[in-house]
Amino acid sequence: MCCLFDCCRNKAPWPFLLLPHKRREFTMLQINLRKGEPVEKALRRLKKVMTREGVLQEVRNHRYYKKPSLKNREKMKAARFTAMLRERYADL
Repeated sequence: MCCLFDCCRNKAPWPFLLLPHKRREFTMLQINLRKGEPVEKALRRLKKVMTREGVLQEVRNHRYYKKPSLKNREKMKAARFTAMLRERYADL
């Protein structure tokens, strides 16, 4: 029983109570405005930092759930493409 309400009395505990959680460290990205610096330039610097850290890519990857089999399929497709490029340009 996960709560005291009637809706949960006959059900198993929530799945997240049974599985170990993956802990991630989250840090806040900060860009300090320099004296006399326009906001647009600071926003460009922030965008560069976010791209370098992979924040936007992480958000895009978690927009919707992907089954593990689909993730593996995409990974194998990328590996085949990379191998094809290496073979094609090996002579250069």
